[in-house]
Amino acid sequence: MALPKINAPTYELVIPSSGKKIRYRPFLVKEEKILVIAMESNEIKDIARAVKQVLGNCILTRGIKIDKLSTFDIEYLFLNVRGKSVGESVDIQVTCPDDGVTKVPVTVNLDEIQVIEDPDHTKDIKLDETLTLRMKYPSLDQFIADNFAVGPGFDKSLDMIVSCVDMIFSAEEEWTAADSTPKEMKEFLEQLGSKQFKEVEKFFTTMPKLKHEITVTNPKTKVDNVIPLEGLAAFFN
Repeated sequence: MALPKINAPTYELVIPSSGKKIRYRPFLVKEEKILVIAMESNEIKDIARAVKQVLGNCILTRGIKIDKLSTFDIEYLFLNVRGKSVGESVDIQVTCPDDGVTKVPVTVNLDEIQVIEDPDHTKDIKLDETLTLRMKYPSLDQFIADNFAVGPGFDKSLDMIVSCVDMIFSAEEEWTAADSTPKEMKEFLEQLGSKQFKEVEKFFTTMPKLKHEITVTNPKTKVDNVIPLEGLAAFFN
Protein backbone atom coordinates (compact mmCIF):
# COMPACT_ATOMS: atom_id res chain seq x y z
CA MET A 1 0.00 0.00 0.00
CA ALA A 2 1.43 3.36 -1.03
CA LEU A 3 2.18 5.89 1.70
CA PRO A 4 0.14 9.12 1.74
CA LYS A 5 1.53 12.32 0.19
CA ILE A 6 1.88 15.50 2.23
CA ASN A 7 0.61 18.65 0.53
CA ALA A 8 2.86 21.67 1.13
CA PRO A 9 1.19 25.08 1.70
CA THR A 10 1.51 27.65 -1.08
CA TYR A 11 2.16 31.40 -0.92
CA GLU A 12 2.32 34.38 -3.28
CA LEU A 13 4.81 37.21 -3.75
CA VAL A 14 5.71 39.81 -6.37
CA ILE A 15 9.00 39.67 -8.31
CA PRO A 16 10.67 43.07 -7.66
CA SER A 17 12.04 43.75 -11.16
CA SER A 18 8.91 42.84 -13.14
CA GLY A 19 6.03 43.25 -10.68
CA LYS A 20 4.81 39.77 -11.67
CA LYS A 21 2.94 37.81 -8.99
CA ILE A 22 4.08 34.20 -8.51
CA ARG A 23 3.10 31.20 -6.38
CA TYR A 24 5.66 29.22 -4.39
CA ARG A 25 5.95 26.58 -1.68
CA PRO A 26 8.43 26.16 1.20
CA PHE A 27 11.46 23.99 0.56
CA LEU A 28 11.38 20.37 1.71
CA VAL A 29 13.87 18.25 3.64
CA LYS A 30 15.55 17.09 0.41
CA GLU A 31 16.07 20.71 -0.65
CA GLU A 32 17.30 21.79 2.77
CA LYS A 33 19.95 19.07 2.44
CA ILE A 34 21.12 20.65 -0.85
CA LEU A 35 21.47 24.03 0.88
CA VAL A 36 23.31 22.63 3.91
CA ILE A 37 25.89 20.88 1.72
CA ALA A 38 26.42 24.07 -0.30
CA MET A 39 26.79 26.24 2.81
CA GLU A 40 29.30 23.82 4.34
CA SER A 41 31.45 24.15 1.22
CA ASN A 42 31.78 27.94 1.79
CA GLU A 43 32.00 28.29 -2.00
CA ILE A 44 30.01 31.20 -3.48
CA LYS A 45 29.39 29.30 -6.71
CA ASP A 46 28.10 26.22 -4.86
CA ILE A 47 25.75 28.31 -2.72
CA ALA A 48 24.43 30.17 -5.78
CA ARG A 49 23.86 26.90 -7.64
CA ALA A 50 22.01 25.46 -4.64
CA VAL A 51 19.84 28.57 -4.26
CA LYS A 52 18.86 28.42 -7.94
CA GLN A 53 18.09 24.70 -7.75
CA VAL A 54 15.90 25.11 -4.67
CA LEU A 55 14.05 28.08 -6.17
CA GLY A 56 13.47 26.14 -9.38
CA ASN A 57 11.83 23.38 -7.33
CA CYS A 58 9.79 25.71 -5.10
CA ILE A 59 8.37 28.19 -7.62
CA LEU A 60 5.03 26.80 -8.81
CA THR A 61 4.13 29.46 -11.40
CA ARG A 62 4.95 28.28 -14.91
CA GLY A 63 7.17 30.24 -17.25
CA ILE A 64 9.54 31.62 -14.59
CA LYS A 65 13.11 31.14 -15.82
CA ILE A 66 15.46 31.27 -12.84
CA ASP A 67 18.48 31.82 -15.11
CA LYS A 68 16.89 34.99 -16.49
CA LEU A 69 16.06 36.58 -13.13
CA SER A 70 18.25 39.39 -11.80
CA THR A 71 20.49 38.91 -8.79
CA PHE A 72 18.23 40.91 -6.49
CA ASP A 73 15.12 39.02 -7.68
CA ILE A 74 16.75 35.70 -6.77
CA GLU A 75 17.92 37.01 -3.39
CA TYR A 76 14.44 38.32 -2.54
CA LEU A 77 12.71 35.12 -3.69
CA PHE A 78 15.10 32.94 -1.73
CA LEU A 79 14.68 34.91 1.50
CA ASN A 80 10.90 34.59 1.24
CA VAL A 81 11.02 30.86 0.47
CA ARG A 82 13.47 30.38 3.32
CA GLY A 83 11.22 32.37 5.70
CA LYS A 84 8.19 30.17 4.94
CA SER A 85 10.34 27.04 5.21
CA VAL A 86 12.31 27.31 8.43
CA GLY A 87 11.08 30.47 10.16
CA GLU A 88 10.42 34.17 9.64
CA SER A 89 13.62 35.19 11.40
CA VAL A 90 17.31 34.41 10.99
CA ASP A 91 20.10 34.55 13.59
CA ILE A 92 23.35 36.13 12.41
CA GLN A 93 26.48 37.66 13.92
CA VAL A 94 27.58 41.20 13.08
CA THR A 95 30.82 43.03 13.84
CA CYS A 96 30.44 46.40 15.57
CA PRO A 97 31.96 49.12 13.32
CA ASP A 98 33.01 51.34 16.23
CA ASP A 99 35.83 48.97 17.25
CA GLY A 100 35.85 46.59 14.26
CA VAL A 101 36.29 43.58 16.55
CA THR A 102 33.33 42.89 18.81
CA LYS A 103 30.80 40.44 17.39
CA VAL A 104 27.17 40.64 18.45
CA PRO A 105 24.43 38.05 17.79
CA VAL A 106 21.33 39.54 16.14
CA THR A 107 17.95 38.15 15.16
CA VAL A 108 16.65 39.64 11.89
CA ASN A 109 12.98 39.50 10.91
CA LEU A 110 12.89 38.43 7.25
CA ASP A 111 9.54 40.16 6.69
CA GLU A 112 11.29 43.51 7.20
CA ILE A 113 13.83 42.97 4.43
CA GLN A 114 12.98 44.60 1.12
CA VAL A 115 14.57 45.31 -2.24
CA ILE A 116 15.54 48.99 -2.10
CA GLU A 117 15.81 51.07 -5.28
CA ASP A 118 18.02 54.14 -5.48
CA PRO A 119 16.03 57.19 -6.73
CA ASP A 120 18.97 58.07 -9.04
CA HIS A 121 18.90 54.66 -10.71
CA THR A 122 18.06 54.44 -14.41
CA LYS A 123 18.43 51.82 -17.13
CA ASP A 124 18.86 54.47 -19.87
CA ILE A 125 22.25 56.19 -19.96
CA LYS A 126 22.60 59.17 -22.29
CA LEU A 127 26.05 58.98 -23.89
CA ASP A 128 25.85 62.17 -25.96
CA GLU A 129 23.30 64.34 -27.77
CA THR A 130 22.16 61.46 -29.98
CA LEU A 131 23.05 58.07 -28.46
CA THR A 132 21.53 56.37 -25.42
CA LEU A 133 22.67 53.08 -23.87
CA ARG A 134 19.92 50.90 -22.37
CA MET A 135 21.01 48.38 -19.74
CA LYS A 136 19.51 45.19 -18.31
CA TYR A 137 20.13 43.60 -14.93
CA PRO A 138 22.80 40.89 -14.51
CA SER A 139 21.67 37.35 -13.78
CA LEU A 140 23.12 35.55 -10.78
CA ASP A 141 25.42 33.54 -13.07
CA GLN A 142 26.75 36.72 -14.69
CA PHE A 143 27.28 38.36 -11.32
CA ILE A 144 29.24 35.39 -9.93
CA ALA A 145 31.29 34.88 -13.09
CA ASP A 146 32.35 38.53 -13.19
CA ASN A 147 32.92 39.02 -9.46
CA PHE A 148 34.56 35.74 -8.43
CA ALA A 149 36.36 34.56 -11.56
CA VAL A 150 40.13 34.87 -11.69
CA GLY A 151 41.41 37.50 -14.11
CA PRO A 152 42.22 41.20 -14.57
CA GLY A 153 39.75 43.41 -12.70
CA PHE A 154 39.08 45.88 -15.52
CA ASP A 155 38.42 43.12 -18.05
CA LYS A 156 35.95 41.46 -15.67
CA SER A 157 34.21 44.80 -15.15
CA LEU A 158 33.95 45.35 -18.89
CA ASP A 159 32.69 41.79 -19.46
CA MET A 160 29.95 42.40 -16.87
CA ILE A 161 28.90 45.60 -18.64
CA VAL A 162 28.90 43.90 -22.06
CA SER A 163 26.61 41.14 -20.74
CA CYS A 164 24.20 43.74 -19.36
CA VAL A 165 23.82 45.95 -22.45
CA ASP A 166 20.30 45.64 -23.86
CA MET A 167 20.59 48.08 -26.76
CA ILE A 168 22.04 51.32 -28.09
CA PHE A 169 19.57 53.70 -29.68
CA SER A 170 19.06 57.15 -31.16
CA ALA A 171 15.94 58.95 -32.36
CA GLU A 172 16.29 57.27 -35.78
CA GLU A 173 18.00 53.90 -35.15
CA GLU A 174 18.58 51.16 -32.61
CA TRP A 175 21.25 48.47 -32.28
CA THR A 176 20.34 45.54 -30.03
CA ALA A 177 22.87 43.49 -28.12
CA ALA A 178 21.25 40.34 -29.52
CA ASP A 179 22.31 41.42 -33.02
CA SER A 180 25.90 42.17 -31.96
CA THR A 181 28.77 39.96 -30.85
CA PRO A 182 30.34 40.47 -27.38
CA LYS A 183 33.54 41.53 -29.18
CA GLU A 184 31.68 44.25 -31.11
CA MET A 185 29.95 45.50 -27.97
CA LYS A 186 33.24 45.52 -26.07
CA GLU A 187 34.87 47.59 -28.80
CA PHE A 188 31.97 50.04 -28.69
CA LEU A 189 32.29 50.44 -24.90
CA GLU A 190 36.03 50.95 -25.16
CA GLN A 191 35.28 54.14 -27.14
CA LEU A 192 33.59 55.73 -24.13
CA GLY A 193 35.23 58.60 -22.31
CA SER A 194 35.93 58.44 -18.57
CA LYS A 195 32.84 60.49 -17.68
CA GLN A 196 30.59 58.34 -19.88
CA PHE A 197 32.02 55.14 -18.40
CA LYS A 198 31.36 56.38 -14.85
CA GLU A 199 27.71 56.88 -15.79
CA VAL A 200 27.58 53.28 -16.98
CA GLU A 201 29.20 52.08 -13.75
CA LYS A 202 26.60 54.08 -11.82
CA PHE A 203 23.94 51.75 -13.23
CA PHE A 204 25.53 48.93 -11.19
CA THR A 205 26.27 50.90 -8.00
CA THR A 206 22.68 52.20 -7.81
CA MET A 207 21.05 48.94 -8.90
CA PRO A 208 18.19 47.71 -6.64
CA LYS A 209 19.49 45.55 -3.83
CA LEU A 210 18.32 43.53 -0.87
CA LYS A 211 18.90 45.86 2.07
CA HIS A 212 18.09 46.19 5.74
CA GLU A 213 19.55 48.30 8.56
CA ILE A 214 19.90 47.15 12.14
CA THR A 215 21.04 48.99 15.25
CA VAL A 216 23.19 47.13 17.77
CA THR A 217 24.87 48.25 20.96
CA ASN A 218 28.49 47.24 21.44
CA PRO A 219 28.52 45.45 24.83
CA LYS A 220 32.11 46.56 25.45
CA THR A 221 32.00 50.24 24.42
CA LYS A 222 28.22 50.83 24.89
CA VAL A 223 28.22 52.60 21.50
CA ASP A 224 25.13 52.26 19.29
CA ASN A 225 26.03 51.10 15.76
CA VAL A 226 23.81 51.30 12.67
CA ILE A 227 24.81 48.41 10.41
CA PRO A 228 23.56 48.02 6.83
CA LEU A 229 22.98 44.45 5.65
CA GLU A 230 23.12 44.09 1.87
CA GLY A 231 22.74 41.09 -0.41
CA LEU A 232 21.89 37.48 0.32
CA ALA A 233 25.27 36.69 1.90
CA ALA A 234 24.55 39.11 4.77
CA PHE A 235 21.63 36.92 5.86
CA PHE A 236 23.30 33.61 5.09
CA ASN A 237 26.07 33.41 7.68
